Amino acid sequence: MLAECGRTKVLCTVSVQDQVPPWMYNRQPGGWLTAEYSMLPGAGQPRKPREARTGRPIDGRTFEIQRLIGRALRCAIDLGTLPEVTLWVDCDVLEADGGTRTTAINGALVAVYDALLWLEEKKQLPKWPLRGMVSAVSVGLVGGEPMIDLDYAEDSTAEVDLNVVCAADGRLIEVQGAAEKRPFTMEQFQEMLALAQTACTRIDTLQKQSLGI
Repeated sequence: MLAECGRTKVLCTVSVQDQVPPWMYNRQPGGWLTAEYSMLPGAGQPRKPREARTGRPIDGRTFEIQRLIGRALRCAIDLGTLPEVTLWVDCDVLEADGGTRTTAINGALVAVYDALLWLEEKKQLPKWPLRGMVSAVSVGLVGGEPMIDLDYAEDSTAEVDLNVVCAADGRLIEVQGAAEKRPFTMEQFQEMLALAQTACTRIDTLQKQSLGI
């Protein structure tokens, strides 16, 4: 699944592994989902060296983003209804112009849906495990005005930068963010949340269109 939002492009794939993590053995039934995220060297400027080549562990930003993706997608699935498999979600940023983590979540949900269809065709699902769609968007204050889906130029000058993840019914799954330059009011926060929830509703529609549902 190639997810695009503006100039940001993220390739999202899902692999099904016929085992669960060792910590799940004899502890709980069902399966697991985990995510990995990486930015290809030429996705942004300047070029970012491949982490495997540096010989160092993945950086904190990458680790935090892939944990966010995993948390968001696990909220969409009843893991207890899965067979003993692990869904490995890989999100590789081909081009970055802001909003890579939210674009990754939007594309990954579509890829997970396809993986679940494959498991259903193999008659490995006792019942459909997807609780509902999940969508995400960035929102912030730029020049004192709320803006949705910040690109790199807008994000770099924003007074506030938030990432909002929503369930299909508008309930919040996760809100990340902080003031970059000065505090913001509760009224501004609520205005940004409302804007993000509206955008997530539109993204939900686009996800369903891409899946033909």
